[in-house]
Amino acid sequence: MSWIALKMLTGNRAKYYAIIFGISFAVMLMAEQSAIFTGLMRNTTSQIRDILGADIWVMDPSVQFIDDITPLSNNAVYRVRGVPGVAWAVRFYDGKARAQFPEGNFKQFIVLGIDDQTLVGAPRKLLLGSLADLRRPDGVVLDESGFRYLFPGQPLQTGKVFEMNDRRAEIVGICGASPTFQTFPIVYTTYSRAVRFAAQERRSLSFVLAKVEEGASPEEVCNRIEEQTGLMAMSPGDFAWKTIEYYLIQTGIPVNFGITVLLGFLIGAAIAGQTFYLFTLDNLKQFGALKAMGVANGRIVGMVLLQGLVVGVLGYMIGLGMGAAFMELVGLQMRSRGLPPANFMAWPIPLGTGLAAALIVFCSAMISLRRVLALEPAAVFR
Repeated sequence: MSWIALKMLTGNRAKYYAIIFGISFAVMLMAEQSAIFTGLMRNTTSQIRDILGADIWVMDPSVQFIDDITPLSNNAVYRVRGVPGVAWAVRFYDGKARAQFPEGNFKQFIVLGIDDQTLVGAPRKLLLGSLADLRRPDGVVLDESGFRYLFPGQPLQTGKVFEMNDRRAEIVGICGASPTFQTFPIVYTTYSRAVRFAAQERRSLSFVLAKVEEGASPEEVCNRIEEQTGLMAMSPGDFAWKTIEYYLIQTGIPVNFGITVLLGFLIGAAIAGQTFYLFTLDNLKQFGALKAMGVANGRIVGMVLLQGLVVGVLGYMIGLGMGAAFMELVGLQMRSRGLPPANFMAWPIPLGTGLAAALIVFCSAMISLRRVLALEPAAVFR
């Protein structure tokens, strides 16, 4: 019976391909939009993920996400160091600055100031130069995407000079960094130098990065910091989710992408469902003949579900492959322009789109089965 079901499925090639196209289109659109949305949300936490070695981020209680910075007083780091369970605590600067290049053009930068002595907060991967070069006068480390954006077509190199806040800055290293939500070039330098590069304010301390003592619980230490200092303390993971929640709740990003994903599902369901229903109507005589020969309804249901399984698997594979290929082409185009790709195919996306494709096929098959199950075997002889 399986062979008969497959022959019936491929007998009308136009409807067969139309069903696969509908499922493929739905899967491609859902996977692509979900991957872009996931990539954007992931990019909002890139600076948190790139900081290694720190167990706790300490900030002003009013901070809602990584870029919503309320400067702290300089003695905040000493107050955190005095909390039991804190092994060490260092200063960290996160801000924006404009840079002027010898050609006369200006560019916006993300400036990250790491601790002068320990260099905690330094980039995790250096492509050129060394961290020790940050201690050289005016030394900064630029991320790879930022270099390709600022100097398109040029090979990675150090020694280039520009100005930030009327102060000289020299690129002494190139690093790999996770793409950010705002896609600005990222500059790493020492804390004292970052404060001079940025616009002057009475308070300049953005965050305090702390490490818990061995054997201490980060959650308990966070509670102690909040009780003794009045500041907010969070683990990197909690701070990353707090940032993502801000963009989910306070922006229209999830609504816009959600509407697109829903439209992809509905369009795919409409195309596949209607075509599958018409396909079933065209084969009513064949189903009637099978019932007249004594084939039970349960076997016929299995045949229709097998047909749905075949077109569903083919449509899912083609749609997911098309979505991945499209995102790869877009990523190559963005990288050629010095911009990081803004998509991330997390494992729940193929799983979710697979379940959506299965739901489309199942609903289409169930709608078609209503006519088949209600069909009288004698109808084939009329």
